[in-house]
Amino acid sequence: MTDPNNLDRRSGLPEEWLFLLKEYPRAEWGVSRELGPLTDFWLNRHDGFRQFGKTLGSLMHQFREGQIEAKQFGNLFAPRLQHFLSELHGHHMIEDHHYFPVFIEAEKRLISGFELLESDHELIHHRIETVIGSANKLLGQIQEGDMDKIRRAADDYANVSNTLISGLMRHLDDEEDLIVPLILDRGERKLGLS
Repeated sequence: MTDPNNLDRRSGLPEEWLFLLKEYPRAEWGVSRELGPLTDFWLNRHDGFRQFGKTLGSLMHQFREGQIEAKQFGNLFAPRLQHFLSELHGHHMIEDHHYFPVFIEAEKRLISGFELLESDHELIHHRIETVIGSANKLLGQIQEGDMDKIRRAADDYANVSNTLISGLMRHLDDEEDLIVPLILDRGERKLGLS
C-alpha cells in the first residue's frame, strides 16, 4: 500500500489537519485578513523559490533546445542554481529549528503535520544533494565539450531537477496551508514571532 502522505503522490494534506484552513481560506490571505510582516516575508520567500524553480527550468529548457550555447548556459546556470539551493537549505533549517517548534507548541493537533513537513525537508535535502551531483557532472561535461555526453548529462540533470522542483512545489503549498491559517488564528505577536 502506498503512503498517501508521500511527497510525490499526495495532492494536499489530510483533512484532519486543515481545520484552520477552513476558517482562514487562501482567498482571504492578505485581502480580508491582514498578514503580519513575518508571514508576508515568509510567503514572499516561498514565491521566490517558486520563481527560481521556473527560471532554472526555463534556462535548462532553452539549453536543451539549443537556444543557448553550452558555455553561456554554464555561466548563467551555475550561480543561479547555487544561490537557489543554498537559500532553500537555509530556509528549511530556520523552519525546522525555530518556527516549527513554536507552531507545534501552539497547536498540538498539528504535530503530525509538522512532522510530515520536517520529513519533507529531509527528502528535499537528499534531492538537493542529488541535483548538486548531477549539475556538477553536467558542468564538467560542458567543460570537456563532448556534445553527446553533455546531452546525456543535461537529460539526467533535468530528471533529478524535475523531481526536486515538483516535490518542492507540493511541499510549499502544504506548508502554507498548515502554517498561515495558524498564524492568522493566533497572531504573530502572540506566537512570539514579531
